Order: sequence, then structure tokens, then C-alpha cells
Amino acid sequence: MSVADFTYEDVGATREPGFCPPGFHALHVRTRLGEGEEVFRRAAEAVLTWEMHRVLGVGIETSAERAAPDVDVTVTLGGLIKAPCRVVWTLEERRRAGWAYGTLPGHPESGEESFVVDRTGDGTVWLTVSAFSRPAKWYARAGGPATRGLQQAYARRCGTVLRGLATAGLQE
Repeated sequence: MSVADFTYEDVGATREPGFCPPGFHALHVRTRLGEGEEVFRRAAEAVLTWEMHRVLGVGIETSAERAAPDVDVTVTLGGLIKAPCRVVWTLEERRRAGWAYGTLPGHPESGEESFVVDRTGDGTVWLTVSAFSRPAKWYARAGGPATRGLQQAYARRCGTVLRGLATAGLQE
């Protein structure tokens, strides 16, 4: 993976909780999904196989069926805005699973976003969406705070959708 392909310098930095480079806006949204191993397993699989993104209703094109480093992903918003990205890291552990992608030329934003499912010691399962970004296209800059509000809403919607996927048919 060549850092030169990305539209920002700190490639992979979403692995560091709370990291946000100077000049970027931070995003951190944590959503409770449920409890137990089955909820974790279902949520992790839905994140790693793009199912959460597909159910969100965004267009998603990938070069692989599962998230892995160097996999190219293009998210299409509203059928009009194409956002090319590349997976920069993945995580598949006993209690944590997820990935992050970084922006490529043509994306309306510049930065990185991660989607991590974790199961805490008490068995509670969470989705954490973390990102750092700044506008790269004129329309993202023109949107100002509204653009950041849309990013927050998107991250919250990820949690709602994933909760539904992970708990469908289960008793909590």
C-alpha cells in the first residue's frame, strides 16, 4: 500500500483511539448493539462483509467480498456522489473486529474512518465509528457544519442498522 495514493498523511491512524491530525475534524460515535457472543459474531460478520453498509442503503462497490488491507471500496451516496476509499487495516480478534478505510483522490472528504465491533468484559457489544476528516471538494467545504452533521447522522445510522442485523430473531 502506497501512502502516496491516499489524500492524507496519517494512514492507519484510526487504530489510535482519539487521534486526530491538526486541521481535521474528529468523529466518535459509540452505539450499544446488545449482549452476548452471538450478537458479537453477527455484528462482526456484518461489518467485515460490507452487509452493514449495503443495508444502510448506500451504494457499495468493493474489490473483495470481505474487508482486508488494500481492498478498494467505493461508496455512492444518493446515487450521485462517489467516494473512493481503500481499506488500511482490519482487526479480527476474539472480542474485537472491524476495519478502517482511507480516502483516495475523488472522495469529497480527506481522512480515515473505522468501524469496530467490540464485546466488553460484561458481554455488552458495541459499534464504534471513529474518523478524522476535512473537506476535499468544494461542496463538502460549502456544507461546513452541515457536512459534519451528516457524518454524525451516518455514524448513528450505522449503529442502528447493525443493531438490527445483529439481534434479528434473538431474545435479549
